[in-house]
Amino acid sequence: MSTLFVKFRSQALASNGEFYIHLPDKEIPFFLKDNPYYQRKTKTLILLHGYSGDCTDWLYSSAALDFSLKYNLAIVMPTGGVGFYLDKKATGHQYCKFIGEDLVKYLRDTFNIALDREDTYIGGLSMGGFGALHTGLTYPETFGGIMALSSALIVYGLKDMSPKMKDNGMANYEYYVDTFGDLSKAEKSDHNPEVLYKRNKKKNITNPKIYMACGTEDFLIEPNHKLRDFFKKQKADFFYEEGPGIHNWDFWTPYAYKGIEYLLNK
Repeated sequence: MSTLFVKFRSQALASNGEFYIHLPDKEIPFFLKDNPYYQRKTKTLILLHGYSGDCTDWLYSSAALDFSLKYNLAIVMPTGGVGFYLDKKATGHQYCKFIGEDLVKYLRDTFNIALDREDTYIGGLSMGGFGALHTGLTYPETFGGIMALSSALIVYGLKDMSPKMKDNGMANYEYYVDTFGDLSKAEKSDHNPEVLYKRNKKKNITNPKIYMACGTEDFLIEPNHKLRDFFKKQKADFFYEEGPGIHNWDFWTPYAYKGIEYLLNK
């Protein structure tokens, strides 16, 4: 097993991007024996952190190392800022492009992984769950599957925010405007995964398969239900499940295992 920290030049960020990566070692007989995941080439899973996090969140707080070893996965954990992995017009603030283009190209050129859609997945939690949905649906020809845990689907509630709001405990009104633009129009823009999904479908582009999970006591359960119901109506290739839990790693880690197995074995 190799674990590397990498900085590389990103055109989308106009600066260096960074990520950690776990690379499984195929020369260890213990993991090769009776493990069907080692009877194929290594697949790639990009994992996105939540709001105020960075590339160390999945590295230190989750079982990312075990994900890599058990499932023969290259686990890639980038730093994605606090902008919901969206592209802004300003130079250096294209975080969706950073993940969906620059990072994927670097992985292909440097490590010879993530070469094919069926071998490349994206996942995340909270803001990163939203980012996984948005990025995966923005680049449906790059990602074959999406894992979204406790997704921060705040795009549904932005229209109700008022300039009089000073701070909601997470950020102030100016942050949401800077991140999503005109809040009254955000839900109908391509910031909304629903819009991206329907756009791909209309163009006859195959959307990635999707795994979603959320804790029943999570404060984000209602918007997750809303997107779940949308995918049901669209007869999407997706699976949703929930169980007791709040917005923390006690919920995310076991459901990450479930999500990975769904993406690999569906």
